Amino acid sequence: MNYFEKFSLIGKNAIITGGAGILGSHFAKGLANAGANVAIVDINIDQARQTALDIHNEYGVLSKAFYCDLTSEHSVIEMIDQVKSTFNELHILHNNAAGKSSDLEAFFAPFEEYSLEQWKEIMSTNLDSMFLMAKHVGKIMKEQGKGGSIIQTASIYGVMGPDNRIYEGSYYLNREINTPAIYSASKGGVVALTKYLATYWAKDGIRVNTITPGGVESGQNATFKERYGNRIPMGRMAKAEEMVGALIYLASDASSYVTGQNILIDGGLSAW
Repeated sequence: MNYFEKFSLIGKNAIITGGAGILGSHFAKGLANAGANVAIVDINIDQARQTALDIHNEYGVLSKAFYCDLTSEHSVIEMIDQVKSTFNELHILHNNAAGKSSDLEAFFAPFEEYSLEQWKEIMSTNLDSMFLMAKHVGKIMKEQGKGGSIIQTASIYGVMGPDNRIYEGSYYLNREINTPAIYSASKGGVVALTKYLATYWAKDGIRVNTITPGGVESGQNATFKERYGNRIPMGRMAKAEEMVGALIYLASDASSYVTGQNILIDGGLSAW
């Protein structure tokens, strides 16, 4: 048996939401590098088109961008119809998109002052969107009768609480930051949804798993990186490309007996 071949995604078609983002673009390139054709879904269609073009030029696979407002079921259905007409069959869904509010003051507000409107907005972006994508892509996978793999991106703060001490003097893209409760709650919901769907679709050969990244370097100031790194057994934040191997594993036949699992890529934080 050639065990390495089990990691190949040649002949597979993948959808990745948030595929033009900081992590998403790496995830999309990883899937393409393993041989998959990729549908790059993002609300930022210009960036998605550039990502799709870069992937096609570098890896030679079919790669196309699709606009979608993932909080709208109508937009999700329309996008999936377009993807299916382009790629025919769907084998892999990476439910990866997440977002922060355009009103950062409201997003980072103290819990005691947090607005219900802001809570609902982030829950819709981070969790409702995954429900909609899993619902409609999972239905197609079930109808195809060939199984499939759904991978959902959560966060380390969906499984453990943040250490608020690391945020003193910490900035991200020149703005003071914290981890709002809605972020933890929505990402914890992703893990729970994964476990439910894994058992629900197991009989149909559709596997559902979660990737949980720890803190990834993406523009934080030196103070934050040092304080976060001091909380990590490996002593540093992650690099975006260090998330990709787990995705390829879960998307491929190398993980054919793995479902309902949450792979924490956190440098050992959760092992303390």
